[in-house]
Amino acid sequence: MKNALVIVTLSVLFSTGADLRAEPLVPAYAAQPPQFIAKEGQKPPAASQPVNKKQASEDKTDDPLPSVDLTEDLLFKLLRAELAYQRGDWQLAYVTMLVSAQETRDPRLARRAAEIALSVKQTGEALSAVRLWRELAPHSDEANQFYLGLVVLGENLAEAKPIFTERLQEVRPQARGLLILQIQRLLVRTKDKNAAFTLLEELTAPYQNLVETHIALSQGAFAKNDLARSRMESKKALEIKPDLEIAVLMLAQATPNSVDALRTLTAFLDKNPKSRDVRIAYAKTLIDDKQLEQARKQFEILLKDQPDDLTILYATGILAAQMNDREGAEKYLTTYLQKLEDNPDEERDPVQALLILSQISEDRKDFPAALKWLAQVEPGPAYLDAQIRSAQIMASAGDLNGARNLLNHLKPEGQREQIQVIVADAQLLRDANRIPEALAILSKGLERFPEDTGLLYDYAMLAEKAGRFDLMENSLRKIMKLAPSNQHAYNALGYSFAERNIHLQEAYALIDKASKLAPEDPFIMDSMGWVYFRLGKLREAEDFLRRAYAIRPDVEIGVHLGEVLWVKGEKEAAQQLWREANQKDPQSDMLKNTLARLRTKL
Repeated sequence: MKNALVIVTLSVLFSTGADLRAEPLVPAYAAQPPQFIAKEGQKPPAASQPVNKKQASEDKTDDPLPSVDLTEDLLFKLLRAELAYQRGDWQLAYVTMLVSAQETRDPRLARRAAEIALSVKQTGEALSAVRLWRELAPHSDEANQFYLGLVVLGENLAEAKPIFTERLQEVRPQARGLLILQIQRLLVRTKDKNAAFTLLEELTAPYQNLVETHIALSQGAFAKNDLARSRMESKKALEIKPDLEIAVLMLAQATPNSVDALRTLTAFLDKNPKSRDVRIAYAKTLIDDKQLEQARKQFEILLKDQPDDLTILYATGILAAQMNDREGAEKYLTTYLQKLEDNPDEERDPVQALLILSQISEDRKDFPAALKWLAQVEPGPAYLDAQIRSAQIMASAGDLNGARNLLNHLKPEGQREQIQVIVADAQLLRDANRIPEALAILSKGLERFPEDTGLLYDYAMLAEKAGRFDLMENSLRKIMKLAPSNQHAYNALGYSFAERNIHLQEAYALIDKASKLAPEDPFIMDSMGWVYFRLGKLREAEDFLRRAYAIRPDVEIGVHLGEVLWVKGEKEAAQQLWREANQKDPQSDMLKNTLARLRTKL
């Protein structure tokens, strides 16, 4: 199975065995801001009616609302503010609501001003409105929550401390642990992690008997990269509650040595074999440690207890693909898709499974099956890529006209997608050895998008293949003007000169510039080695080519290094490199041409 088959690695699937990420506590109003004038599900008050405390508000509070007569003037101001907001003039809407709140002393208007400011991410203005809201409704939990979120995000931790302290003291004892975790999730969003952790320590000092205190401190310490403290707090949590999954997950996460982390998770699973999240984390750690077979066994244990678990089915299928087990990947991913179809879940995207199953079918030359899987990709972010892949498979199956017809009927949106289709069409023609037609397609594309450097580069490479070195050089030099830091343009032109054994001093200068822009790029190292070879500097050539081959044992780099060694008289070493290249790509034109030019065979 091709390496390209596994596009998503399992390390991305499970960043931890449990969701340790903090969730936002400050509501976002950008999508559909709540309306002040009429609560959802209610009729707005008539113009002659006063807005009083019987009229619903989102803010649950014991503070009495002022009796505000909705005069024609006030109604006009509020309507004008809402209309201004709808037109995008948030400043007018905000100022009108804030001034009206100050004049009427109605906290609902201050709340609306805060909502407007938050919807356009103006936290300073939002905080001003929330301060007024709290002044007008000092007992409002919602106002306090908004206030806490804004002062913490604004790094005003000292201002937040007394409120946190008061809440922890007043909350019911059985709810205090949850509140501690909520406070930690809010504090972790601050930029100053050390200050946030110090405040968390001070707030939780009276509550050291709570397991949540130590979980919160472990997470806070981890956020500021104090792994030792994070581990210590996790262990304290486990002393209070030995079977607490989140505690052992934090302990493993804060353990940099994978062997120790695995030992910790294994010991927990020995005592708690039904712990799903910990076993998932254990499997993830095994994957990170390259123990793929052991990781797969952990997923299979989970599937025995929960055969319909979509997360585990998907993970096992991806892992099977990574292990080049086509049959296993098909089994688990097909089951995953069937279960997902029976029980749709909007949070799960079937696209990755469909792409892998398509690749498996393509690898065994079952082109109809490959196309069937791709046809199930629905319109969305991956749709265009799936359609282009379908066209490529159709062309591989011998239906080039059908493939191009598919591309021509696509409706790409925006410049990026349009260029993507243009390049795909040219690639189909290139693969069919219809180089002039492919070049013409790219040329027409450049008429539409003359300054797209990606399209220019593709055109240059195809022009070189067609022997149109003038077009290639012009395109690459244009890229250099448009994007002076584009190392690929310098490298491509320099390598082309070196390969044709012309303009060697300029070739060296171009490749040297590319090397300065991307010093660790193995292909640029290969170019530098090759231009040194053309200049007769064999020692320097060998040095660069060996470095490049060590980073990426690519066929072309190996062929170049082999030729340098051959010229130096190290013919057996050269032959060995060429044999390796032949094993990787028996159809390599570069290898065939090199052997023919040097009048040798493998």
